[in-house]
Amino acid sequence: MTESIRKFRESLNSRQGSLGPFMITSDAALVEAAALAGYDFVLLDMEHGPGTYENLQNLIRAAEVHNVMTVVRVPRGTDIMIDRALDVGAGAVLIPQIDNAEQARKAIAAAKFSPRGNRGVCRYVRAAQYGSMNTAEYFEQANDTMVILQAEGKTAFDNLDEILSVEGIDILFIGPYNLSGSLGLIGQVNHPTVISYIKEIIKKAGEKNVMVGTFADNVETAVKWRDMGVKFIGYSCDMGLFYNAAKKDVDAFHINK
Repeated sequence: MTESIRKFRESLNSRQGSLGPFMITSDAALVEAAALAGYDFVLLDMEHGPGTYENLQNLIRAAEVHNVMTVVRVPRGTDIMIDRALDVGAGAVLIPQIDNAEQARKAIAAAKFSPRGNRGVCRYVRAAQYGSMNTAEYFEQANDTMVILQAEGKTAFDNLDEILSVEGIDILFIGPYNLSGSLGLIGQVNHPTVISYIKEIIKKAGEKNVMVGTFADNVETAVKWRDMGVKFIGYSCDMGLFYNAAKKDVDAFHINK
């Protein structure tokens, strides 16, 4: 197990849980800045961000400089991207739009080498130090990388018991915005109906001993979910964090001029 994964698991199991920003940046400097700020992980978003596969490895390198865990959200329905993200050194993959147990099993299998899965085998990738790493050690270590499944809509909720019974889920991630949309309340993530669904997911996951993650727009929301047992908080987004900090300063400057 790599040091960054070990530290990440420790943060998940701590009282305070684990906090890290979604990042759509293509600039490794912002990843380094996030690591220096003290986040427990960075969540590199290949689903909604403009980044390329070639650039992804450089963002991962930037996180590794500071020994910070990298979670890569892959585009939906792309097993090959799970493979490629892990090949360039991702510590975990976040796989979106999981609606049933069969999709969950396939996603986990795509992220694990045999006999635990069917991930494509190549020992000359970056994660294996381009072939310089002991082969047996690499394949054993690679299967320690983590799988986070994003079960985020009403269909997933209706199939939740079956999904939670699938072996190999490290974290079940609740996407409140997609959940709100599937409930006909798009964007209303604080609507009582949306909140009640999230609470029920947390409860059911706890009964199955599956760790839960979710998204929070602000610190107050992050603390609220943490206090309810959520251990993995995807926090805001790098561009949103920059905009909000910049806007606050600009507004203060204009008020005082």
